[in-house]
Amino acid sequence: MGYQETSYKDKKVISIGVVSELTGLSERQIRYYEERGLIFPERSDRGNRKYSFSDVESLMEIANKIEDGVQTFEIRQEIKRGNKKEDQRSIRKKMLKGQLNAQFGIQQNE
Repeated sequence: MGYQETSYKDKKVISIGVVSELTGLSERQIRYYEERGLIFPERSDRGNRKYSFSDVESLMEIANKIEDGVQTFEIRQEIKRGNKKEDQRSIRKKMLKGQLNAQFGIQQNE
């Protein structure tokens, strides 16, 4: 069990054309959001952008915020704060797990 199971929502398998159809955003808008650091697609061996379902959801949220007048800078700051909170939650969870394992004498093989 040495690999991390990725949720289907986080697998980067969707092309920019399909993302454009799903979101109603132009490919140019999607690339702009990437340039602004709001979305992070992976690249195929041929250099094509690949997005996940989670990315599609994020793009929809970004588009809604921009429609409401929120600036891309503000959205990027919000994303950074969200990532920081998620990192902190992850660290707390690992610490708690370690404490419980130590309390009950459970050995973890990683």
